[in-house]
Amino acid sequence: MDLSLDGKIALVTGSTKGIGKAIALALAAEGATVVINGRSQQSVDEALASFPKGSHGVAADVGTGEGAAALVKAVEAIGPVDILVNNAGIFEPKEFPEIPDADWTKLFEVNVMSGVRLSRALLPGMIARNWGRIIFIASESAINIPQEMVHYGVSKTAQLGLSRGIAEYTKGTAVTVNAVLPGPTLSEGVEDFVDSLGAQHGQSRTEFEAEFFKTVRPTSLLQRFATTDEVANFVTFLASPRAAAINGAALRVDGGTVKSAF
Repeated sequence: MDLSLDGKIALVTGSTKGIGKAIALALAAEGATVVINGRSQQSVDEALASFPKGSHGVAADVGTGEGAAALVKAVEAIGPVDILVNNAGIFEPKEFPEIPDADWTKLFEVNVMSGVRLSRALLPGMIARNWGRIIFIASESAINIPQEMVHYGVSKTAQLGLSRGIAEYTKGTAVTVNAVLPGPTLSEGVEDFVDSLGAQHGQSRTEFEAEFFKTVRPTSLLQRFATTDEVANFVTFLASPRAAAINGAALRVDGGTVKSAF
């Protein structure tokens, strides 16, 4: 299927690895001009080597107001942004009584406020041009708040409200705003996390994965970690003109982890 993304400019935050990189590569494969983003110039340069000629990279910490502003300025020098994928995010397993205010603030600055700042800056241009896509990469943890990282789950719930609220501004236009909720996905960060926990329990990755879906995510129908490409394929469709009728939605790519039909 031709997704008609030739000539579109796409900005994907937190895209030097993991789901973000997979999304950016998928958009580039469909003909979009992609701008990848990471916090360090080294990580951006290393990731950019995997992308086709004509792709761009901007080093900026979108977890700060200054970094988000610098990213917007750099990207607008390339051209008007048609697709914004708010993917940048962090997580940490920590029991609720042990989470200090500083950790709550840090997660909200990166997971929520980065999307607030970038969407606020780029939405007006999309409305004026009468075409655009804003996509928040949330998580099934937005619905199934994980006991081991409540602050992460709450930040992802906030993304759902944020995306729906912004979507209200697009009424009657060809701009859409949606959230995507991946389930457990084997990105580099999760891969390291799995290997670390598995080693602590003397388990191989395969053994840990089987135990994880048996005890931690037993509702998963997939019963394995999704790949980053499986998430990226859906996001790429959602970013395309083919998905014009999907707006203001929270869409799950969770392998059936959320036990609800709605």
